[in-house]
Amino acid sequence: MKTVEEQVALIERGTVDLISREELIKKLTRAREAGRPLAVKAGFDPTAPDLHLGHTVLLQKLKHFQQLGHQIIFLIGDFTGLIGDPTGKSDTRPPLTREDIERNAETYKEQVFKILDPEKTKVVFNSTWLGELSSYEMIRLASRLTVARMLERDDFKKRFESNRPISIHEFLYPLIQGYDSVALGADVELGGTDQLFNLLMGRDLQKSRDQEPQVVLTVPLLEGLDGVNKMSKSLGNYIGISESADDIFGKVLSISDELMFRYYELLSDLSMNEIEQLRQDMETGRIHPKAVKVRLAKELVARFHDQDAAESAERNFDQVFKKHELPDEIPEKEIVTEDESVWLPKLLVEAGLVTSTSDGRRMIKQNAVSVDGKKIHDMNTDIPASGTVLLQVGKRRFGRMKFKK
Repeated sequence: MKTVEEQVALIERGTVDLISREELIKKLTRAREAGRPLAVKAGFDPTAPDLHLGHTVLLQKLKHFQQLGHQIIFLIGDFTGLIGDPTGKSDTRPPLTREDIERNAETYKEQVFKILDPEKTKVVFNSTWLGELSSYEMIRLASRLTVARMLERDDFKKRFESNRPISIHEFLYPLIQGYDSVALGADVELGGTDQLFNLLMGRDLQKSRDQEPQVVLTVPLLEGLDGVNKMSKSLGNYIGISESADDIFGKVLSISDELMFRYYELLSDLSMNEIEQLRQDMETGRIHPKAVKVRLAKELVARFHDQDAAESAERNFDQVFKKHELPDEIPEKEIVTEDESVWLPKLLVEAGLVTSTSDGRRMIKQNAVSVDGKKIHDMNTDIPASGTVLLQVGKRRFGRMKFKK
Protein backbone atom coordinates (compact mmCIF):
# COMPACT_ATOMS: atom_id res chain seq x y z
CA MET A 1 0.00 0.00 0.00
CA LYS A 2 1.33 3.45 -0.92
CA THR A 3 2.10 6.05 1.72
CA VAL A 4 -0.76 8.23 2.91
CA GLU A 5 0.70 11.24 1.11
CA GLU A 6 0.93 9.30 -2.17
CA GLN A 7 -2.63 8.06 -1.78
CA VAL A 8 -4.01 11.54 -1.09
CA ALA A 9 -2.22 12.94 -4.14
CA LEU A 10 -3.87 10.39 -6.44
CA ILE A 11 -7.28 10.68 -4.76
CA GLU A 12 -7.28 14.50 -5.05
CA ARG A 13 -6.40 14.38 -8.75
CA GLY A 14 -9.24 15.94 -10.75
CA THR A 15 -11.64 16.22 -7.79
CA VAL A 16 -13.91 19.17 -6.98
CA ASP A 17 -15.21 18.67 -3.42
CA LEU A 18 -13.36 16.77 -0.70
CA ILE A 19 -15.15 16.85 2.66
CA SER A 20 -12.86 16.69 4.37
CA ARG A 21 -9.18 16.26 3.54
CA GLU A 22 -8.25 15.98 7.22
CA GLU A 23 -10.79 13.19 7.76
CA LEU A 24 -9.53 11.37 4.68
CA ILE A 25 -5.95 11.49 5.97
CA LYS A 26 -7.07 10.08 9.35
CA LYS A 27 -9.00 7.25 7.69
CA LEU A 28 -6.13 6.41 5.34
CA THR A 29 -3.63 6.45 8.21
CA ARG A 30 -5.72 4.09 10.35
CA ALA A 31 -6.37 1.81 7.38
CA ARG A 32 -2.68 1.61 6.57
CA GLU A 33 -1.71 0.89 10.16
CA ALA A 34 -4.40 -1.79 10.51
CA GLY A 35 -3.74 -3.27 7.07
CA ARG A 36 -7.40 -3.00 6.10
CA PRO A 37 -8.92 -1.28 3.07
CA LEU A 38 -11.39 1.59 3.21
CA ALA A 39 -14.95 0.89 2.09
CA VAL A 40 -15.44 3.19 -0.90
CA LYS A 41 -19.03 3.46 -2.12
CA ALA A 42 -20.61 4.80 -5.29
CA GLY A 43 -24.27 4.32 -6.16
CA PHE A 44 -25.80 3.92 -9.60
CA ASP A 45 -29.50 3.85 -10.36
CA PRO A 46 -30.17 1.16 -12.97
CA THR A 47 -31.64 3.36 -15.68
CA ALA A 48 -30.73 2.02 -19.12
CA PRO A 49 -27.02 2.86 -19.41
CA ASP A 50 -25.31 3.93 -22.57
CA LEU A 51 -22.14 5.27 -21.04
CA HIS A 52 -19.93 7.96 -22.55
CA LEU A 53 -16.58 9.33 -21.36
CA GLY A 54 -18.32 11.83 -19.09
CA HIS A 55 -19.74 8.96 -17.05
CA THR A 56 -16.34 7.29 -16.78
CA VAL A 57 -14.75 10.18 -14.84
CA LEU A 58 -16.34 8.77 -11.66
CA LEU A 59 -15.41 5.21 -12.62
CA GLN A 60 -11.81 6.29 -13.18
CA LYS A 61 -11.71 7.76 -9.65
CA LEU A 62 -13.08 4.49 -8.27
CA LYS A 63 -10.30 2.74 -10.16
CA HIS A 64 -7.77 4.97 -8.38
CA PHE A 65 -9.08 3.77 -5.01
CA GLN A 66 -8.98 0.21 -6.32
CA GLN A 67 -5.36 0.61 -7.40
CA LEU A 68 -4.57 1.85 -3.89
CA GLY A 69 -5.90 -1.40 -2.46
CA HIS A 70 -9.25 -0.19 -1.13
CA GLN A 71 -12.59 -2.01 -1.37
CA ILE A 72 -14.92 -0.64 -4.06
CA ILE A 73 -18.61 -1.06 -3.33
CA PHE A 74 -20.54 -0.70 -6.58
CA LEU A 75 -24.08 -0.10 -5.36
CA ILE A 76 -26.91 -0.70 -7.82
CA GLY A 77 -29.93 1.20 -6.57
CA ASP A 78 -32.64 -1.30 -7.43
CA PHE A 79 -34.76 0.07 -4.55
CA THR A 80 -34.03 3.77 -5.19
CA GLY A 81 -34.60 3.10 -8.89
CA LEU A 82 -38.24 2.53 -8.02
CA ILE A 83 -38.32 6.19 -6.87
CA GLY A 84 -36.14 7.81 -9.51
CA ASP A 85 -33.36 10.27 -8.66
CA PRO A 86 -34.87 13.79 -8.83
CA THR A 87 -31.44 15.43 -9.13
CA GLY A 88 -31.42 17.93 -11.98
CA LYS A 89 -34.92 16.99 -13.13
CA SER A 90 -37.75 19.45 -13.77
CA ASP A 91 -40.40 16.74 -13.57
CA THR A 92 -41.04 13.59 -11.58
CA ARG A 93 -39.25 10.60 -13.09
CA PRO A 94 -41.43 7.65 -14.06
CA PRO A 95 -40.62 4.66 -11.83
CA LEU A 96 -38.84 1.65 -13.32
CA THR A 97 -40.34 -1.81 -13.26
CA ARG A 98 -38.52 -4.69 -11.58
CA GLU A 99 -37.87 -6.20 -15.03
CA ASP A 100 -36.36 -2.91 -16.25
CA ILE A 101 -34.11 -2.75 -13.21
CA GLU A 102 -32.77 -6.29 -13.54
CA ARG A 103 -32.13 -5.94 -17.28
CA ASN A 104 -30.42 -2.54 -16.92
CA ALA A 105 -28.31 -3.69 -13.97
CA GLU A 106 -26.75 -6.44 -16.09
CA THR A 107 -26.02 -3.99 -18.91
CA TYR A 108 -24.44 -1.59 -16.42
CA LYS A 109 -22.09 -4.24 -15.08
CA GLU A 110 -21.00 -5.20 -18.61
CA GLN A 111 -19.95 -1.61 -19.29
CA VAL A 112 -18.37 -0.54 -15.99
CA PHE A 113 -16.14 -3.61 -15.83
CA LYS A 114 -14.33 -2.28 -18.87
CA ILE A 115 -12.73 0.05 -16.30
CA LEU A 116 -13.07 -1.57 -12.86
CA ASP A 117 -11.58 -4.93 -11.94
CA PRO A 118 -14.59 -7.21 -11.34
CA GLU A 119 -12.53 -9.45 -9.04
CA LYS A 120 -11.89 -6.49 -6.74
CA THR A 121 -15.34 -4.93 -6.89
CA LYS A 122 -18.19 -5.75 -4.54
CA VAL A 123 -21.56 -5.37 -6.27
CA VAL A 124 -24.52 -4.82 -3.94
CA PHE A 125 -28.22 -4.02 -4.38
CA ASN A 126 -29.80 -1.62 -1.90
CA SER A 127 -33.10 -3.49 -1.87
CA THR A 128 -31.23 -5.97 0.36
CA TRP A 129 -31.57 -3.66 3.37
CA LEU A 130 -34.08 -1.04 2.24
CA GLY A 131 -36.66 -3.73 1.47
CA GLU A 132 -36.45 -4.78 5.12
CA LEU A 133 -37.25 -1.32 6.55
CA SER A 134 -40.57 -1.23 8.42
CA SER A 135 -43.08 1.60 8.06
CA TYR A 136 -42.04 2.80 11.52
CA GLU A 137 -38.37 2.90 10.52
CA MET A 138 -39.16 4.74 7.27
CA ILE A 139 -41.16 7.40 9.18
CA ARG A 140 -38.34 7.71 11.70
CA LEU A 141 -35.90 8.17 8.83
CA ALA A 142 -38.11 10.85 7.24
CA SER A 143 -38.12 12.81 10.53
CA ARG A 144 -34.42 13.55 9.99
CA LEU A 145 -35.13 16.12 7.26
CA THR A 146 -37.30 19.24 7.00
CA VAL A 147 -39.15 20.50 3.94
CA ALA A 148 -37.23 23.77 4.24
CA ARG A 149 -33.93 21.87 3.99
CA MET A 150 -35.14 19.98 0.92
CA LEU A 151 -36.15 23.24 -0.78
CA GLU A 152 -32.56 24.41 -0.44
CA ARG A 153 -31.84 22.07 -3.34
CA ASP A 154 -31.72 24.08 -6.54
CA ASP A 155 -33.77 21.60 -8.59
CA PHE A 156 -36.57 21.38 -6.02
CA LYS A 157 -36.51 25.15 -5.48
CA LYS A 158 -36.97 25.81 -9.20
CA ARG A 159 -39.84 23.33 -9.46
CA PHE A 160 -41.55 24.80 -6.39
CA GLU A 161 -41.23 28.39 -7.63
CA SER A 162 -42.54 27.47 -11.09
CA ASN A 163 -45.48 25.53 -9.59
CA ARG A 164 -44.29 22.24 -11.05
CA PRO A 165 -45.32 19.25 -8.94
CA ILE A 166 -42.94 17.61 -6.47
CA SER A 167 -44.06 14.22 -5.25
CA ILE A 168 -43.55 13.36 -1.57
CA HIS A 169 -41.61 10.21 -2.45
CA GLU A 170 -38.97 12.34 -4.23
CA PHE A 171 -38.13 13.96 -0.88
CA LEU A 172 -37.27 10.48 0.38
CA TYR A 173 -34.60 9.89 -2.26
CA PRO A 174 -31.63 11.65 -0.59
CA LEU A 175 -32.59 10.13 2.75
CA ILE A 176 -32.64 6.64 1.32
CA GLN A 177 -29.36 7.20 -0.51
CA GLY A 178 -27.90 8.42 2.77
CA TYR A 179 -29.21 5.36 4.58
CA ASP A 180 -27.24 3.20 2.13
CA SER A 181 -24.07 4.64 3.67
CA VAL A 182 -25.31 3.70 7.15
CA ALA A 183 -26.13 0.14 6.06
CA LEU A 184 -22.74 -0.31 4.39
CA GLY A 185 -20.65 1.56 6.95
CA ALA A 186 -19.08 3.51 4.09
CA ASP A 187 -15.77 5.27 4.75
CA VAL A 188 -15.90 7.26 1.51
CA GLU A 189 -18.66 8.02 -0.99
CA LEU A 190 -18.12 9.36 -4.49
CA GLY A 191 -20.45 11.14 -6.88
CA GLY A 192 -20.73 13.92 -9.43
CA THR A 193 -20.88 17.54 -8.32
CA ASP A 194 -24.66 17.46 -8.82
CA GLN A 195 -24.89 14.76 -6.13
CA LEU A 196 -23.30 16.77 -3.30
CA PHE A 197 -26.58 17.26 -1.38
CA ASN A 198 -27.30 13.53 -1.41
CA LEU A 199 -23.74 12.61 -0.43
CA LEU A 200 -23.77 14.96 2.54
CA MET A 201 -27.04 13.38 3.68
CA GLY A 202 -25.09 10.15 4.18
CA ARG A 203 -22.74 11.96 6.55
CA ASP A 204 -25.65 13.38 8.55
CA LEU A 205 -27.36 10.01 8.92
CA GLN A 206 -24.14 8.24 9.89
CA LYS A 207 -23.59 10.82 12.65
CA SER A 208 -27.15 10.28 13.90
CA ARG A 209 -26.41 6.52 14.14
CA ASP A 210 -23.11 7.12 15.99
CA GLN A 211 -21.05 6.08 12.97
CA GLU A 212 -17.95 7.91 11.85
CA PRO A 213 -19.14 10.10 8.93
CA GLN A 214 -18.01 9.19 5.46
CA VAL A 215 -15.63 11.36 3.48
CA VAL A 216 -17.46 12.92 0.53
CA LEU A 217 -15.69 13.32 -2.78
CA THR A 218 -17.14 14.76 -5.99
CA VAL A 219 -15.77 14.69 -9.52
CA PRO A 220 -16.44 17.28 -12.24
CA LEU A 221 -18.76 17.08 -15.20
CA LEU A 222 -16.57 16.46 -18.26
CA GLU A 223 -16.80 18.92 -21.14
CA GLY A 224 -17.86 17.47 -24.47
CA LEU A 225 -16.12 17.66 -27.83
CA ASP A 226 -17.16 21.32 -28.20
CA GLY A 227 -15.09 22.18 -25.11
CA VAL A 228 -17.95 24.25 -23.67
CA ASN A 229 -20.98 22.20 -22.69
CA LYS A 230 -20.89 19.10 -20.53
CA MET A 231 -20.67 15.87 -22.50
CA SER A 232 -24.18 14.80 -23.47
CA LYS A 233 -25.78 12.53 -26.04
CA SER A 234 -28.58 15.06 -26.56
CA LEU A 235 -26.01 17.71 -27.53
CA GLY A 236 -24.14 15.32 -29.82
CA ASN A 237 -20.78 16.23 -28.24
CA TYR A 238 -20.08 12.85 -26.68
CA ILE A 239 -17.75 9.87 -27.10
CA GLY A 240 -19.60 6.67 -26.25
CA ILE A 241 -17.61 3.84 -24.70
CA SER A 242 -19.51 1.34 -26.84
CA GLU A 243 -18.71 3.14 -30.09
CA SER A 244 -16.40 1.58 -32.64
CA ALA A 245 -12.65 1.85 -32.14
CA ASP A 246 -12.42 4.07 -35.23
CA ASP A 247 -15.08 6.47 -33.95
CA ILE A 248 -13.51 6.77 -30.49
CA PHE A 249 -10.08 7.33 -32.01
CA GLY A 250 -11.28 9.93 -34.51
CA LYS A 251 -13.36 11.86 -31.98
CA VAL A 252 -10.48 12.11 -29.52
CA LEU A 253 -8.27 13.51 -32.27
CA SER A 254 -10.90 16.18 -32.97
CA ILE A 255 -10.68 17.82 -29.53
CA SER A 256 -8.75 21.03 -28.88
CA ASP A 257 -5.22 21.02 -27.46
CA GLU A 258 -6.46 22.66 -24.26
CA LEU A 259 -9.28 20.17 -23.76
CA MET A 260 -6.89 17.30 -24.47
CA PHE A 261 -5.05 17.81 -21.17
CA ARG A 262 -8.33 18.06 -19.28
CA TYR A 263 -9.16 14.61 -20.68
CA TYR A 264 -5.69 13.35 -19.75
CA GLU A 265 -6.14 14.48 -16.13
CA LEU A 266 -9.61 12.98 -15.69
CA LEU A 267 -9.40 9.87 -17.90
CA SER A 268 -5.82 8.74 -18.45
CA ASP A 269 -3.87 6.22 -16.38
CA LEU A 270 -0.70 8.28 -16.84
CA SER A 271 0.63 9.99 -13.72
CA MET A 272 0.33 13.76 -13.39
CA ASN A 273 4.13 14.00 -13.74
CA GLU A 274 3.97 12.13 -17.06
CA ILE A 275 1.10 14.33 -18.25
CA GLU A 276 2.97 17.49 -17.29
CA GLN A 277 6.02 16.25 -19.18
CA LEU A 278 3.85 15.73 -22.29
CA ARG A 279 2.53 19.28 -21.91
CA GLN A 280 6.04 20.73 -21.64
CA ASP A 281 7.31 18.69 -24.59
CA MET A 282 4.41 19.93 -26.70
CA GLU A 283 4.90 23.57 -25.69
CA THR A 284 8.62 23.42 -26.47
CA GLY A 285 8.00 21.75 -29.83
CA ARG A 286 9.68 18.45 -28.91
CA ILE A 287 6.46 16.61 -29.71
CA HIS A 288 3.61 17.52 -32.05
CA PRO A 289 0.14 18.08 -30.49
CA LYS A 290 -1.30 15.40 -32.75
CA ALA A 291 1.12 12.81 -31.34
CA VAL A 292 -0.08 13.67 -27.83
CA LYS A 293 -3.70 13.20 -28.91
CA VAL A 294 -2.87 9.93 -30.66
CA ARG A 295 -1.40 8.60 -27.42
CA LEU A 296 -4.57 9.49 -25.52
CA ALA A 297 -6.83 8.13 -28.26
CA LYS A 298 -5.00 4.79 -28.33
CA GLU A 299 -5.14 4.51 -24.54
CA LEU A 300 -8.91 5.01 -24.52
CA VAL A 301 -9.56 2.69 -27.48
CA ALA A 302 -7.47 -0.03 -25.81
CA ARG A 303 -9.47 0.41 -22.60
CA PHE A 304 -12.85 -0.07 -24.24
CA HIS A 305 -11.75 -2.50 -26.98
CA ASP A 306 -8.15 -3.81 -26.91
CA GLN A 307 -4.63 -2.85 -27.97
CA ASP A 308 -4.97 -4.44 -31.43
CA ALA A 309 -8.09 -2.31 -32.04
CA ALA A 310 -6.15 0.78 -30.99
CA GLU A 311 -3.35 0.05 -33.47
CA SER A 312 -5.88 -0.69 -36.22
CA ALA A 313 -7.79 2.54 -35.51
CA GLU A 314 -4.60 4.55 -35.90
CA ARG A 315 -3.81 2.85 -39.23
CA ASN A 316 -7.35 3.40 -40.49
CA PHE A 317 -7.26 7.06 -39.47
CA ASP A 318 -4.01 7.60 -41.35
CA GLN A 319 -5.35 5.84 -44.45
CA VAL A 320 -8.55 7.86 -44.56
CA PHE A 321 -7.17 11.27 -43.59
CA LYS A 322 -3.57 11.22 -44.75
CA LYS A 323 -3.69 9.01 -47.82
CA HIS A 324 -7.38 9.46 -48.60
CA GLU A 325 -7.76 5.69 -48.85
CA LEU A 326 -10.48 3.40 -47.50
CA PRO A 327 -9.98 1.71 -44.12
CA ASP A 328 -8.74 -1.89 -44.10
CA GLU A 329 -11.96 -3.30 -42.69
CA ILE A 330 -15.37 -2.09 -43.81
CA PRO A 331 -18.46 -3.78 -42.33
CA GLU A 332 -20.54 -5.53 -45.00
CA LYS A 333 -24.21 -6.45 -44.76
CA GLU A 334 -26.74 -8.05 -47.06
CA ILE A 335 -30.16 -6.58 -47.69
CA VAL A 336 -32.92 -8.72 -49.20
CA THR A 337 -35.53 -6.75 -51.13
CA GLU A 338 -37.93 -7.20 -54.04
CA ASP A 339 -37.97 -3.46 -54.67
CA GLU A 340 -36.09 -1.90 -57.56
CA SER A 341 -34.56 0.73 -55.28
CA VAL A 342 -34.19 1.67 -51.60
CA TRP A 343 -34.59 5.12 -50.09
CA LEU A 344 -31.11 6.26 -49.02
CA PRO A 345 -31.94 7.28 -45.40
CA LYS A 346 -33.52 3.85 -44.89
CA LEU A 347 -30.44 2.17 -46.40
CA LEU A 348 -28.19 4.09 -43.99
CA VAL A 349 -30.25 2.75 -41.07
CA GLU A 350 -29.99 -0.81 -42.43
CA ALA A 351 -26.21 -0.36 -42.67
CA GLY A 352 -26.05 0.76 -39.04
CA LEU A 353 -24.48 4.09 -40.01
CA VAL A 354 -27.29 6.25 -38.57
CA THR A 355 -29.79 5.70 -35.77
CA SER A 356 -32.96 6.62 -37.70
CA THR A 357 -34.18 7.84 -41.07
CA SER A 358 -34.48 11.35 -39.61
CA ASP A 359 -30.84 11.11 -38.55
CA GLY A 360 -30.02 9.96 -42.08
CA ARG A 361 -31.86 12.92 -43.61
CA ARG A 362 -30.02 15.27 -41.28
CA MET A 363 -26.63 13.85 -42.29
CA ILE A 364 -27.50 14.17 -46.01
CA LYS A 365 -28.58 17.76 -45.42
CA GLN A 366 -25.20 18.41 -43.81
CA ASN A 367 -23.43 17.04 -46.94
CA ALA A 368 -21.99 14.23 -44.81
CA VAL A 369 -23.17 11.24 -46.90
CA SER A 370 -21.40 9.67 -49.88
CA VAL A 371 -22.43 6.73 -52.06
CA ASP A 372 -19.61 5.02 -53.96
CA GLY A 373 -17.44 8.05 -53.28
CA LYS A 374 -19.97 10.59 -54.55
CA LYS A 375 -21.54 13.18 -52.23
CA ILE A 376 -25.33 13.02 -52.01
CA HIS A 377 -27.28 16.25 -51.45
CA ASP A 378 -30.87 15.14 -52.07
CA MET A 379 -32.67 13.59 -49.07
CA ASN A 380 -35.09 11.83 -51.45
CA THR A 381 -32.37 9.90 -53.26
CA ASP A 382 -33.20 6.25 -54.06
CA ILE A 383 -30.38 3.73 -54.50
CA PRO A 384 -30.78 0.99 -57.16
CA ALA A 385 -31.19 -2.36 -55.40
CA SER A 386 -28.53 -4.32 -57.27
CA GLY A 387 -24.92 -5.28 -56.75
CA THR A 388 -22.90 -3.76 -53.89
CA VAL A 389 -22.82 -0.15 -52.78
CA LEU A 390 -20.23 1.63 -50.61
CA LEU A 391 -21.72 4.05 -48.07
CA GLN A 392 -19.93 6.70 -46.04
CA VAL A 393 -21.33 8.95 -43.30
CA GLY A 394 -19.06 11.67 -42.00
CA LYS A 395 -15.34 11.05 -42.03
CA ARG A 396 -15.17 7.78 -40.11
CA ARG A 397 -18.26 5.66 -40.76
CA PHE A 398 -18.18 3.24 -43.70
CA GLY A 399 -20.35 0.35 -44.75
CA ARG A 400 -20.95 -1.92 -47.75
CA MET A 401 -24.45 -3.09 -48.61
CA LYS A 402 -24.93 -6.11 -50.87
CA PHE A 403 -28.36 -6.43 -52.42
CA LYS A 404 -30.06 -9.80 -52.84
CA LYS A 405 -33.45 -10.59 -54.38
